[in-house]
Amino acid sequence: MKKAELVFIPVSAPGHLIPLFEFAKRLLDRDDRFSVTVIVMHATAVTSLAAAYAKTFAESNTPIKIINLPPPVDFSPSQPVHKSLENFATEYVDNHKACVKEAIVKHVVSNANSGQLAGLVVDMFCTSMIDVGNELGVPSYLFFTCSAAFLGLLMYLPIRHAQTGREFEKFDGELVFPSYVNPVSSNGLPEVLLNKYGGYTSLMNHGRRFKETEGIIVNTFEELESNTTKRLLNYFDHVPPVYTVGPLIDLKGETQRDDEIIKWLDNQPDSSVLLLCFGSMGSFGEEQAKEIAHGLETSGVRFLWSLRKPAPKGKFGRPGDYKDELQQLLPNGFLERTKDIGLVCGWAPQKEALAHKSVGGFVSHCGWNSVLESLWFGVPIVTWSMYAEQQLNAFQMVKDLGLAVELRVDYRSIDGEVVLRDEIASAIRTVMEIDNEVRKKVKEKSEKSRITVKVGGSSFAAYQSLIDDILTNKEQCDHL
Repeated sequence: MKKAELVFIPVSAPGHLIPLFEFAKRLLDRDDRFSVTVIVMHATAVTSLAAAYAKTFAESNTPIKIINLPPPVDFSPSQPVHKSLENFATEYVDNHKACVKEAIVKHVVSNANSGQLAGLVVDMFCTSMIDVGNELGVPSYLFFTCSAAFLGLLMYLPIRHAQTGREFEKFDGELVFPSYVNPVSSNGLPEVLLNKYGGYTSLMNHGRRFKETEGIIVNTFEELESNTTKRLLNYFDHVPPVYTVGPLIDLKGETQRDDEIIKWLDNQPDSSVLLLCFGSMGSFGEEQAKEIAHGLETSGVRFLWSLRKPAPKGKFGRPGDYKDELQQLLPNGFLERTKDIGLVCGWAPQKEALAHKSVGGFVSHCGWNSVLESLWFGVPIVTWSMYAEQQLNAFQMVKDLGLAVELRVDYRSIDGEVVLRDEIASAIRTVMEIDNEVRKKVKEKSEKSRITVKVGGSSFAAYQSLIDDILTNKEQCDHL
């Protein structure tokens, strides 16, 4: 009997691709009736990190088949990528519909060695691929890499837009969203929800299409967002089944080890080091870097600081490393004065550092994957949100859940905002207190995050429900 083949269609960004691969691996480990193909759409200027990860994964001993699609030669975005990455990603994916369908027909449907196509698993930015699933006569499932609360906000956008007919504005005041416990200040909204270059419209259109799927797979767990999932089901009509299968963290795969950093951490006391790490796109210019340095020195805590250089102004690109520029960039004598308690580096192995016994606090951009990793390893966060939906992640962690220390939940580097040293030092001291309430709550949630993925846990059960539903839907399609 042929296996049920699922075709995964992610957007090629590390924060989306990595949890999707982890989900696919766990699915195959759970049930040998499945096989998986992942279609990767590459855009060289935007997705080099994701491409490197996909290449490494493909070269590993994995049963997951990977199809790499080259960049389309006729793609012409309506806006430059730096105006709205979300709009760019949406249009880029839309441009691939024909070649994605062709790849599925060639490598799955018409391939005698492949399993029987049972459905598509599409990223939150790939909802146009639902059309491909419809054309092929198979269901589509949404893979949502952010929080359940943000899922609810995106599903709410079409409802709100029908009432107001416009994007949000910074001066809209307190806003009530069905998936958040507390009202959200419009000042704390992510830039994308204020974006008039297609970003807001893209997210609204994606949110509208989520209901067209047969199920929504969310990288979260019931014990973290139980109130949110209940609100989703009670507020919205005709919501597909929601499967909370997280946290999806690759604990078995190889990490990008940096021996110098790990050796330095090995020599520090337990829970004494503050990790400052801001994701694949997080960076700081000279003025802000100096304020962080002063804040660290004032606080007196041990630190591992991943400091990256911004891409040229007005252009979209990955941050670079300062390398030999650190002496000139940071306050005079800072590196010498802190050499016994601190280490400043470029890229840092975040997951490996969070797992290290010497790390006791984490200044984070609050990307959802980083939030889940911090909870898994029991390391409390200081929130310094920067891009994408991170302001709302920070808001949820601080205001709704009480699982983080607030530095800024409404930081906007795009406005040239600078967070001052005293504010930084105060937040650092708070998070590093051994007996603070946030640390206690994070430790409790860490235990629950590990239980939930084991046999008998809620995420383990959600996986089984999803498996059962996919196979049931496949049987129904077979009989049509």
